[in-house]
Amino acid sequence: MTTATTLKTVAERLAEALARRGVRRIFGVPGGGSSLDVIEAAAQLGIEFVLTRDETAAVMMAAATAELSGTPGVALTTKGPGTANAVNGLAYAALDRSPVLFLTDGFTAAETRWVTHQVFDQAAMLAPVIKAHGRLEGPDAADEIERLLSVAMQAPLGPVLVELTSEAAKVRVPAASHAAAPARSAPPEEPALSAASALLSAARRPVVVLGLEAREPDAAAAVRGLVAVLDCPVLATYKAKGVVADDDAHYVAEFTSGAAEAECVSQADLIVTVGLDPVELLRQKWRYTAPVVDVALVRHPVHYVMPAAGLYGSIAASLALLQPSALRSTWTRDEIAALRARVVALLVCRTGAGVSPQQIVEIAAAKSAALAAWPRITVDAGAHMFSAMAYWPCREANDVLISNGLATMGFALPAAIASGLQEPARTTIAFTGDGGLFMCLAELSTAAQCGARVVVVVFNDGSLSLIDIKQQQRGLPPRGMRWARPDFAAVMRGLGGRGYRAASPAEYEVALEAALGGDGPALIDVTVDPGGYLEQLKALRG
Repeated sequence: MTTATTLKTVAERLAEALARRGVRRIFGVPGGGSSLDVIEAAAQLGIEFVLTRDETAAVMMAAATAELSGTPGVALTTKGPGTANAVNGLAYAALDRSPVLFLTDGFTAAETRWVTHQVFDQAAMLAPVIKAHGRLEGPDAADEIERLLSVAMQAPLGPVLVELTSEAAKVRVPAASHAAAPARSAPPEEPALSAASALLSAARRPVVVLGLEAREPDAAAAVRGLVAVLDCPVLATYKAKGVVADDDAHYVAEFTSGAAEAECVSQADLIVTVGLDPVELLRQKWRYTAPVVDVALVRHPVHYVMPAAGLYGSIAASLALLQPSALRSTWTRDEIAALRARVVALLVCRTGAGVSPQQIVEIAAAKSAALAAWPRITVDAGAHMFSAMAYWPCREANDVLISNGLATMGFALPAAIASGLQEPARTTIAFTGDGGLFMCLAELSTAAQCGARVVVVVFNDGSLSLIDIKQQQRGLPPRGMRWARPDFAAVMRGLGGRGYRAASPAEYEVALEAALGGDGPALIDVTVDPGGYLEQLKALRG
């Protein structure tokens, strides 16, 4: 029998469910309604609230936290404009496969009948980028919370929406009838396993291509085991970079479905894709004719290639069943090393005076070698990402955070703050263009307030570089893509952090040593020569 002592408010039940799953932080820009109830209920269970300056940044921080922790990320905002401003963050969570619970104030039924101020159908607006929606208004609200969190954590991972009115947050309800158990994957179907095993045992020159689903620890360990047995080349999408370390003898390059990796993959007689989500690939046709064995959490209905065999469910379990069929390939280590060397040569960023994007990344990696822990990097969308992804050596999964499914600007700084809070003893370096930083500039204040160990490196070239070079490719005049270079270092100092400027490699080295050696966040505003971007773009995407 339910008694008064077994009843708790909906806000308290939500906080309990989050705490059970290991949630440690909620990010957001709250309203004065249910947000306050949830913040207080969460605080009673040791869940910290982090006040951000922008709603989209809050969702990106929640999403990055989810990717690093394996637990749901949580963001909250006020209704109306707060919800509307969070859309790009939710699009990131949807297309970059991050489980986020997005909590916003809701409208009561009475309000929707007589109020128009700030009122619109929030669930309808967010429908394309959320997996499920709830209002937590009935007596089974605690069960609804469990259901929504389970949906967020089911592959493909993504965001769910809770619209919670102030009235509903205070209603006292019983505990959930049962806590949702983690989803259990069924073993791959026997015909598919037999087909995949036959293809693998017959292959002599297989190539392994890794995607974002391979980052999970058990999956990553299984991948490394398979690659060691096959002794073959391996490539990784941007989000999977580090699953097999860059300095591993088998690692060739990043895989984008572009041109740079084609020399390697076109030599394969079998392509084994592991955790490859097509959301990460460039919008162009699959260029390879070798059969594909697809090992993934789920079968993605829209794909660039029809696999000859597909194993869906637990990646670690599928690879364990597949590995007995693996034979050592005929690839030689010298061949693999030569392929890697040629890709690296293609991506050399040749510039004239000043600091090149490649130098920025290589100098940062060299200086980081002296740190107690290898830094994580976050990378914004833009032309600078070519050098960041090619020349930063990753050792483990999630050594780099990047928006690859949505490929949005304004990601690197919020993600770096989340990383710094998740692992306070580890430095995070945010590589961002000036255009991307403009979009989330106020979060420098959030970094300062949190005291996060973040070093923001700004590739300041005075333009929207990636679009600028595409404009150049089309032979169009330079219209509307450039601006006067601002002093980002002064902005950082004004917002409470340490700011440095550099216009030469020597100045950059000095600034980097100071930034890495101090406490709290720092920013280095580097005057960049963008002259090498065009050739990099041609090499990668030609």
